[in-house]
Amino acid sequence: MSKFTLPIPAEKRRWFIIFVIFLAIVFNYYDRQIVSILKPMLKEEFSLGDDGYAMVLNVFTIFYALMYPVSGWLVDKFGETKVMLWGILGWSTACLGGGLSRTFGSFLFFRGMLGASEPTNFPAQLKVVTVWFSGKLRATANSLCVAGSSIGAIIAPPLVAWLAMQYDFHTVFIVAGIVGLIIALLWFLIYTEPPAVIKQEAVGQDAAKGNEIGFTWGQLWKTKSLYGILLIRFVSDPVWYFCLFWLPGYLQEESGLTLAQIGMFGWIPFLVADLGAIATSAWSDKMVRNGKEPLLARKIMLSTIAVLAPLCCLTTYVNSPYLTIAIFALVAVACLSWLFTISVVIAEAFPVKNVASVLGIAGGFGALGAVLFNYFVGQMMGSLGAGTIFIAMAFMHPVAVLILWTMVRKEKPSDNAHKAQGFQVN
Repeated sequence: MSKFTLPIPAEKRRWFIIFVIFLAIVFNYYDRQIVSILKPMLKEEFSLGDDGYAMVLNVFTIFYALMYPVSGWLVDKFGETKVMLWGILGWSTACLGGGLSRTFGSFLFFRGMLGASEPTNFPAQLKVVTVWFSGKLRATANSLCVAGSSIGAIIAPPLVAWLAMQYDFHTVFIVAGIVGLIIALLWFLIYTEPPAVIKQEAVGQDAAKGNEIGFTWGQLWKTKSLYGILLIRFVSDPVWYFCLFWLPGYLQEESGLTLAQIGMFGWIPFLVADLGAIATSAWSDKMVRNGKEPLLARKIMLSTIAVLAPLCCLTTYVNSPYLTIAIFALVAVACLSWLFTISVVIAEAFPVKNVASVLGIAGGFGALGAVLFNYFVGQMMGSLGAGTIFIAMAFMHPVAVLILWTMVRKEKPSDNAHKAQGFQVN
């Protein structure tokens, strides 16, 4: 334990750690949500059309996609402690820079910096949950961490709208940067490696002692489960990105809500999603405590909740923005349940030495899917209309279910030597 780390008993410390990660993810998502809420204001400030706004999104998302695999490798190489701290400091600096920007070029630069810094969060978070919590609590602990994503989306509309109307959009970014620096200090003071008894319960005796065999980087790419996880993130992540980046603007431009009304009601889908995703994660943990094999429990839950995602098709048949909000609240439950628990699927399917790398690679592919989908939405929203986009979104999670059951299993390094046996579904 570092001499600077606060003296807290391990059983309590792990929940303090979860809380700090939760705060980090809250403002991680608050930071990225700012541009969607201020879309009309930013379009006016920088003289942008929908294609220009899509460029702002894609500069962030391209750097996010590129750095996600690198971040996973960094966590497995240098540890979650340092990489999480570097990431928080990086994205806080990017927010401050965005707030101080006065030209579109400098604003794009800092959005790219934000995209390059933020991926460190989730591989580090998954590594923390894997080594501090056993399978009986892992999904719940993971969901409480990642719940910060939708809490950030919940607090963003009212807080961003209030700051922008009271001051200006520059203040919104500067506040986010200052809060990030405070969270970095909390992480420095709270986090430490788990004691042996907790780590042994979480990952087993061999892994706790560092004796567990993991895949090399090259061997990972020979596992079918890796490709399954990549495809799942590629086809399912764009639906969540739409909720984050396009839904607030859609409600203003297509449904007629004002910025103040977005502040009042735009957080509702994300709160519903948060509560729903925590509940589904707890349900999968309960199945494990009742004797269900962990990976199978995650698959059952994800398949059940995926039936909500195609409801987005109903949006084109309703005239009320509040019905649109209600529909996307249910869609967001499916999206967030998948985002929460697919990380746990990785922890169940791969050795602990590889979980951050796998999540990093998968997150990069998910962001790549979002880049392509953002481009499609930016080009087609005006010409084809939202209905075509919603139809495409309706198929994404059902396809992910098919991939989950046919490609993802528990991977062991020794299995790689027996590829002729094929793969089995758990």
